[in-house]
Amino acid sequence: MKPKYIIALTVVVVFLVFGAFSLKKSLTPYVSFAQAQKGGTVQIIGKLVSGTDYYDSQSQKLAFMLTDQESRLQMKVLYDGVKPGNFEQATEIVAIGQYQSGTFEAEQLLVKCPSKYQGLPPDK
Repeated sequence: MKPKYIIALTVVVVFLVFGAFSLKKSLTPYVSFAQAQKGGTVQIIGKLVSGTDYYDSQSQKLAFMLTDQESRLQMKVLYDGVKPGNFEQATEIVAIGQYQSGTFEAEQLLVKCPSKYQGLPPDK
Protein backbone atom coordinates (compact mmCIF):
# COMPACT_ATOMS: atom_id res chain seq x y z
CA MET A 1 0.00 0.00 0.00
CA LYS A 2 1.24 3.48 -0.82
CA PRO A 3 2.25 5.82 1.99
CA LYS A 4 -0.36 8.39 0.85
CA TYR A 5 -3.17 5.87 1.44
CA ILE A 6 -1.82 4.89 4.84
CA ILE A 7 -1.64 8.53 5.95
CA ALA A 8 -5.13 9.28 4.60
CA LEU A 9 -6.57 6.20 6.31
CA THR A 10 -4.89 7.15 9.59
CA VAL A 11 -6.31 10.69 9.41
CA VAL A 12 -9.82 9.36 8.72
CA VAL A 13 -9.62 6.92 11.64
CA VAL A 14 -8.38 9.65 14.01
CA PHE A 15 -11.29 11.92 13.00
CA LEU A 16 -13.81 9.12 13.43
CA VAL A 17 -12.50 8.29 16.92
CA PHE A 18 -12.49 11.96 17.89
CA GLY A 19 -16.05 12.37 16.58
CA ALA A 20 -17.28 9.32 18.46
CA PHE A 21 -15.79 10.55 21.76
CA SER A 22 -17.20 14.05 21.23
CA LEU A 23 -20.67 12.67 20.49
CA LYS A 24 -20.62 10.41 23.54
CA LYS A 25 -19.49 13.29 25.73
CA SER A 26 -22.33 15.52 24.52
CA LEU A 27 -25.09 12.96 25.11
CA THR A 28 -26.99 13.54 28.33
CA PRO A 29 -29.16 10.59 29.41
CA TYR A 30 -32.60 10.80 31.01
CA VAL A 31 -32.46 9.28 34.48
CA SER A 32 -34.74 8.85 37.47
CA PHE A 33 -34.47 11.15 40.48
CA ALA A 34 -32.66 8.44 42.43
CA GLN A 35 -30.13 7.89 39.63
CA ALA A 36 -29.53 11.65 39.34
CA GLN A 37 -28.22 11.69 42.90
CA LYS A 38 -25.32 9.45 41.88
CA GLY A 39 -23.62 12.33 40.06
CA GLY A 40 -22.70 13.43 36.59
CA THR A 41 -24.55 15.62 34.11
CA VAL A 42 -27.98 14.14 33.43
CA GLN A 43 -31.52 15.04 32.43
CA ILE A 44 -34.47 14.61 34.75
CA ILE A 45 -38.10 15.05 33.80
CA GLY A 46 -40.98 15.82 36.09
CA LYS A 47 -44.00 17.94 36.86
CA LEU A 48 -43.88 21.27 38.65
CA VAL A 49 -45.22 21.08 42.19
CA SER A 50 -47.64 24.00 42.24
CA GLY A 51 -46.83 26.80 44.65
CA THR A 52 -43.18 25.84 45.08
CA ASP A 53 -41.59 28.09 42.46
CA TYR A 54 -39.74 31.24 43.47
CA TYR A 55 -37.95 33.58 41.05
CA ASP A 56 -35.62 36.38 42.10
CA SER A 57 -35.54 38.79 39.17
CA GLN A 58 -32.53 40.68 40.54
CA SER A 59 -30.20 37.68 40.64
CA GLN A 60 -32.14 35.73 37.97
CA LYS A 61 -32.35 32.60 40.13
CA LEU A 62 -35.28 30.22 39.93
CA ALA A 63 -36.04 27.61 42.58
CA PHE A 64 -38.85 25.06 42.37
CA MET A 65 -39.80 21.49 43.21
CA LEU A 66 -40.31 18.75 40.64
CA THR A 67 -42.17 15.52 41.20
CA ASP A 68 -41.26 12.44 39.20
CA GLN A 69 -43.50 10.68 36.68
CA GLU A 70 -45.07 8.43 39.31
CA SER A 71 -45.60 11.41 41.68
CA ARG A 72 -43.72 9.61 44.44
CA LEU A 73 -40.45 11.52 44.74
CA GLN A 74 -39.79 15.25 44.78
CA MET A 75 -36.55 17.08 44.08
CA LYS A 76 -35.58 20.70 44.58
CA VAL A 77 -34.23 22.32 41.42
CA LEU A 78 -32.17 25.51 41.25
CA TYR A 79 -31.73 27.28 37.93
CA ASP A 80 -29.51 30.31 37.36
CA GLY A 81 -30.99 32.14 34.40
CA VAL A 82 -34.05 33.82 32.94
CA LYS A 83 -37.34 32.19 33.93
CA PRO A 84 -39.05 30.65 30.88
CA GLY A 85 -42.12 32.65 29.87
CA ASN A 86 -44.49 29.67 29.88
CA PHE A 87 -43.12 28.12 33.07
CA GLU A 88 -46.39 28.02 35.04
CA GLN A 89 -48.31 26.36 32.17
CA ALA A 90 -45.79 23.54 31.83
CA THR A 91 -47.10 20.00 31.71
CA GLU A 92 -43.55 18.69 32.14
CA ILE A 93 -40.16 20.24 32.80
CA VAL A 94 -36.84 18.76 31.74
CA ALA A 95 -33.87 19.93 33.79
CA ILE A 96 -30.34 19.29 32.54
CA GLY A 97 -27.59 19.55 35.13
CA GLN A 98 -26.07 17.88 38.17
CA TYR A 99 -27.23 16.88 41.63
CA GLN A 100 -25.15 18.61 44.31
CA SER A 101 -25.64 19.25 48.02
CA GLY A 102 -29.24 18.05 48.20
CA THR A 103 -30.49 19.98 45.15
CA PHE A 104 -30.45 19.52 41.39
CA GLU A 105 -28.52 22.44 39.89
CA ALA A 106 -29.90 22.90 36.39
CA GLU A 107 -27.80 24.40 33.63
CA GLN A 108 -30.70 24.30 31.18
CA LEU A 109 -34.50 23.99 31.39
CA LEU A 110 -36.82 22.66 28.71
CA VAL A 111 -40.46 23.48 29.35
CA LYS A 112 -43.07 21.26 27.73
CA CYS A 113 -46.44 22.98 27.44
CA PRO A 114 -49.72 21.88 25.92
CA SER A 115 -49.83 23.07 22.36
CA LYS A 116 -52.19 25.87 21.47
CA TYR A 117 -52.33 24.31 18.03
CA GLN A 118 -53.83 21.01 19.16
CA GLY A 119 -57.09 20.16 17.52
CA LEU A 120 -60.29 20.78 19.38
CA PRO A 121 -62.26 17.74 20.49
CA PRO A 122 -65.00 16.81 18.02
CA ASP A 123 -68.52 18.04 18.81
CA LYS A 124 -70.86 15.31 19.90
